[in-house]
Amino acid sequence: MPTPILMPALSPTMEEGTLAKWLVKEGDSVASGDVIAEIETDKATMEVEAVDEGTVGKLLVAEGTEGVKVNAEIALILEEGEDAGALEAARPQATPAPAKPDPAPATQATPAPKPEPVAAPQPAPAPTPAPAPVQNNVQAAMADTRIKASPLARRLAAQAGIDLASLSGSGPNGRIIKSDVEAATDGKVVAAPVAQTAAAPATAEVIPLPTPTMPQELGIQAGTYDEVKLDGMRKIVAKRMTESKQQVPHFPLTVDCEVDKLLAMRKELNARAGEGGYKISVNDFVIRASALALKKQPGLNASFAGDNALMHHHADIAVAVAVEGGLFTPIIWKAETKGLQTISEEMKDFAGRARERKLLPEEYQGGTFSISNLGMFGVKEFAAVINQPHGGILAVGSGEQRPVVKDGALAIATVMTCTLSVDHRVADGAVGARWLQVFKSYIEDPVTMLL
Repeated sequence: MPTPILMPALSPTMEEGTLAKWLVKEGDSVASGDVIAEIETDKATMEVEAVDEGTVGKLLVAEGTEGVKVNAEIALILEEGEDAGALEAARPQATPAPAKPDPAPATQATPAPKPEPVAAPQPAPAPTPAPAPVQNNVQAAMADTRIKASPLARRLAAQAGIDLASLSGSGPNGRIIKSDVEAATDGKVVAAPVAQTAAAPATAEVIPLPTPTMPQELGIQAGTYDEVKLDGMRKIVAKRMTESKQQVPHFPLTVDCEVDKLLAMRKELNARAGEGGYKISVNDFVIRASALALKKQPGLNASFAGDNALMHHHADIAVAVAVEGGLFTPIIWKAETKGLQTISEEMKDFAGRARERKLLPEEYQGGTFSISNLGMFGVKEFAAVINQPHGGILAVGSGEQRPVVKDGALAIATVMTCTLSVDHRVADGAVGARWLQVFKSYIEDPVTMLL
């Protein structure tokens, strides 16, 4: 029977994606691990690998198709010895379930839907549907009792003397594939995986986006604008920011930081690195200072979780990186344990791959705190929207020379304005203010970050 290739869930929150590109065509031979397609999610373009060897029998979803649901079948792989005739037998099962229920057919005598679904998808126009369902149920039962394994997996298991019944399959529908047998051969423990068809993503109840207002209702004349369809990333940004503004009670706190000592230290450290060495940025200092401040003031290193607050053990700092059409927030994990050079190298790698949309989901999902720096664009001051489930986000403005008063006399200093937005559900104003005090002390006396 042909092996289905399913739309993978590339992140815990993914519900659908875009099949951007097929890297194979019908009739091509593939082996386990071969890259066969590229899938676009809201944040990245990921590669899909074949789970078993065989021949591409049918591509069920065309390139460029948007809104392909997770676990929908996108292709069929023919096993050894199968031909196109096997596709016809499998086609009724390969058709994904429609997203919306179909209305009752006009020819149906009784309009009320049946409470119990029939095992086989064929319609039963006859008033007494007893024979066909019984036969199909027997065939389904026989299929379930048979050990599901690919021909290659069977051959490898026979050669190694491994009982297939003792293995747990990691392929579609719990199918035993080559890697499962190899893991058992190497003496590894084969854990029972979650079947790909049962990997329905958990979705939290959220407030839906409002229906877009028609341009005519706003008094905008037809022909005076262009409608641009939002891509997946922009849709997710719109959804998450709307949810955050609706659900999270923000409050901002602003502080001015003098950064002349920081700029001098940065210049000296980069000079020591020499040509081709690391290059520390002001943002690297901000990340380090934020992480150390979260460890000194852990009340802000928290996430709201209903009746509980999650107090995080580490400062996992998500840093906003602008890309075309949206932004990524790659995370410096355990930032409090990393020096300026390590932070600089990680951010350089993340920023480069973010612009190519090559980040892995685990590199930008999660975290405990966010930083958004628009100083390089000349923005003096702004307040950022909290990126749930983080307890706060720091908005960093540009460093510029401003008049300041020191010891009763007017002087000139390079000043950087930073605004902290706090989730009032997990932290109060005093907590945020104390965190800003510690952060400011690190920024204005950066040598203390090295202690």
